[in-house]
Amino acid sequence: MTVAIIDYGSGNLRSAAKAFAHVGTAAVTVTSDPDVVARAARIVLPGVGAFADCRHGLLALDGMMEALEEAVVRQARPFLGICVGMQLMATRGLEHGVHAGFDWIGGAVEAISPDDPALKIPHMGWNDLAFCRDHPLLEGLGSSPHMYFVHSYHMAANREEDVLATVDYGGAITAVVGRDNMVGTQFHPEKSQALGLRLIENFISWKP
Repeated sequence: MTVAIIDYGSGNLRSAAKAFAHVGTAAVTVTSDPDVVARAARIVLPGVGAFADCRHGLLALDGMMEALEEAVVRQARPFLGICVGMQLMATRGLEHGVHAGFDWIGGAVEAISPDDPALKIPHMGWNDLAFCRDHPLLEGLGSSPHMYFVHSYHMAANREEDVLATVDYGGAITAVVGRDNMVGTQFHPEKSQALGLRLIENFISWKP
């Protein structure tokens, strides 16, 4: 089994690749080649930075969006978006203008607006997940797993059933989304130590 981690100039690729390789149950390749992505059994889209910049970097790879649509949407290969990689799954992003997303998970990526003005933006550091529903990605993580976040925007999903977990930061913020063969985490599993590795292991073994 091959896991393709997409290199489009945005994302903590070294840490992500190291974490997936550490799990040791799949061959891991970091690639900007759409043909490699099209053949992969699992696809991972990391992302760090602004929504529009990440979108531009991905679209600049000739054939990559078409490969993603074919593999993820039509062939239903398991897909994991991380941080901005998750946000790109939304209908649109509202960071520095309005920018189209993949529209795989209906919703908009909006600025975090905590109820408590003492809470700083970005939301950075460790925080506990609150599960909304069961999902194979979340198995074995305990009741309120501690994960590492760094973000100023979050996905406001249109459908409640697409939100698998939230995190409290002056109000509930979307932390995990999922639909069919697609999942996304706002936090960084590759930086979340043992529980992050367990989530990665769950993704590799997931058979949607």
